[in-house]
Amino acid sequence: MEETDSTNAYIRRMLSTPQQGEATPAADQARYWVVTTEFQSSGRGQGTNTWESEKGKNLLFSILFHPVWIPVTSQFILSEAIALAIRDALAVYDDHFTIKWPNDIYWKDKKICGILIENTLSGGHIKNCVIGPGIDVNQQTFHSDAPNPVSLCQIVGHEVDREALLQDILKRFDANIQATINGDYATIVGNYTSWLYRLHGFYPYRDADGDFEAALVEVEDDGHLVLRDREDHIRRYAFKEVEFIINA
Repeated sequence: MEETDSTNAYIRRMLSTPQQGEATPAADQARYWVVTTEFQSSGRGQGTNTWESEKGKNLLFSILFHPVWIPVTSQFILSEAIALAIRDALAVYDDHFTIKWPNDIYWKDKKICGILIENTLSGGHIKNCVIGPGIDVNQQTFHSDAPNPVSLCQIVGHEVDREALLQDILKRFDANIQATINGDYATIVGNYTSWLYRLHGFYPYRDADGDFEAALVEVEDDGHLVLRDREDHIRRYAFKEVEFIINA
């Protein structure tokens, strides 16, 4: 579509108030529903974050599907599956893409992609999953106060075919989801871990008690980040409980 407030919000409305004669997305109708737009008037990130995107330049889309086979306790695998698919598709163009916990995609110390995931739970399983990535593809100038944005065009020096990139991401994502259907979570987790931003060495972080340096130990199956500080203390964080200090 040409414009919407956000593709995630569009899908949520479609789920809650289908128009007369309009099909309601359901598990037996399609494996995935994908909504794309040229511009989001109210693009959202996690929490209260917003997403800046020049019209017609970037890749803004949402995926709706129904991973009822995934237990609620394992829902972080969906975050790993989409982050890994996007990182691997971008890696076709350059070698320096990593996944910043939990699911931002970074090029060196700059952010190229954020992902908003919204799950509806029912009976211990995931009824609906809406995944909304925003990827900076062909935008060359950023005007917001976001500290470290970068686009694929800026990295490679020319514009990139957004549709081809989208299709590659969806193909890779589908392969990762098929792995979960087959019960093969280990491959996704292993690949996700191997591409984590700041995987090796000590780096600066900030939590409610102040700044510290730590090394990454692991990301647990439920999505918690585990760090080891300079005093050899283990620190465990849920999302938004710790901040990466980045001098980009």
